[in-house]
Amino acid sequence: MSSEFLALPGAVEGTDIDAGVAAHYGNPFVEQRSLAAGEAVVDLSHHAVLSISGPDRLSWLDSLTSQSVKNLAPGESSETLLLDPQGRLEYAVKLIDDGETVWLLLEAAEAEPLLAWLTRMRFMLRVEIADRTAEFATIGSLGAPDLPVVAPAGVPLAWRDPWVAVTAGGHQYAAQAGHPAAGWTWSESLVPRTALAEVAAAHPVAGILAAEALRVEAWRPRLALDADERTIPHELDWLRSAVHLNKGCYRGQETVAKVHNLGHPPRRLVMLHLDGSDDVLPDHGSEVLLGDTVVGRITSVARHHELGPIALAVVKRSVDPSAPLIVAAGESLIAAAQEVIVPTDAGASASVPRLPRLGAVQR
Repeated sequence: MSSEFLALPGAVEGTDIDAGVAAHYGNPFVEQRSLAAGEAVVDLSHHAVLSISGPDRLSWLDSLTSQSVKNLAPGESSETLLLDPQGRLEYAVKLIDDGETVWLLLEAAEAEPLLAWLTRMRFMLRVEIADRTAEFATIGSLGAPDLPVVAPAGVPLAWRDPWVAVTAGGHQYAAQAGHPAAGWTWSESLVPRTALAEVAAAHPVAGILAAEALRVEAWRPRLALDADERTIPHELDWLRSAVHLNKGCYRGQETVAKVHNLGHPPRRLVMLHLDGSDDVLPDHGSEVLLGDTVVGRITSVARHHELGPIALAVVKRSVDPSAPLIVAAGESLIAAAQEVIVPTDAGASASVPRLPRLGAVQR
C-alpha cells in the first residue's frame, strides 16, 4: 500500500519493514531537526490499526497481556506486550480507548497473526475484533500538529507514548537521572486514509530515518528491530512502560516476576556511539565484538544530527560496561563506546532474606 507522501518532491522510499513510506525527502538531518522541534510530521501509514469493541474489551486484554488496562480511561494511552509461556516477546501493542472501542496500533507484519490469535481467544466474551488499516492511517510527530484526527466516539484517537516516564506499576533499570526519554513527546495520530494527501500538503514532513534517529537517541525499543525470538522485556528495559508488576496472571508472568525479583536478564540493551571516521554504518544484525569474541548484535542504527552515528545493541549481560567494543560492518571494523541502558546488575529486586546454613549456630 503506497502512501501519498511518496509523491512529495525528493521522497525516497524506505526498505524492508519501512517499505511503503518515505525514508527521507533529501536531507535527513534537516528533517530530524524539524521533527525534534515539533514542526514536522512522519508518515507511518505502513503500520496497522486494529480495533476491539464490546463491553469486555479492556478486562479481556488485561487478562492476556503485560500491562494493567482494565481501567483505561477514554483518551488515555497505554502500551502492552503479549508474551509466550516462557515470557519471551511476541507482540508489542500501542493502545488508546475511546470509551466504546480500544484501538491497537502496531507493525504491519504483526497485525494478521495477532488478529488471528485474538480471534481464537475470544471464547464467549463480548468483544468484536476488526482490522481497520484500510480506513485509518497513522501519523507520527513530536509536537501537536493540527491534524484531521479521527474521533468515532467523540474522543480524538491520538496515542501519546508512555515511554516518556515510568508508568504506574512499572520499573526502570536505566539510571534514574538523565534518561533521554524525559523530553520524548512522541505521539501517533489516526487520520482517515483518504486524508493522507491533505496532511502531506499541509505540514513540513520528515522521513522514517529522522524518526528512527530520535527513537534511538531516546533508547526507545521497537519490537520489529530490537527484539528476537529470545527477547524478554527486561533486556530492553521495557518494564518501564509496558509491564505492570503487580497485576494479575497473564501468559509469561512467571518469567517476568522471577527475572525481576530473583534473577538477572541474560542480555542487556546498550546504546553505542560509533566511530564515524570511515562514514560506514553497520546493518541490523551486525556482530558486536569484544576482542575476537562475539558478545552481541546491532538492533537499530542511525545517523543523528548531533550525536553522529549511533546504534542500539543487545549484548551479553556480563560484558564490562567500560570495555571498548568493535562492530563488524562488512569488511569494516567500527570502534564503539557503550552507554549503559540496562545495567549488568538489573533484576534481583526482591529483598529475599538469607536462610541460615544447615547446622549453623544462631546468635
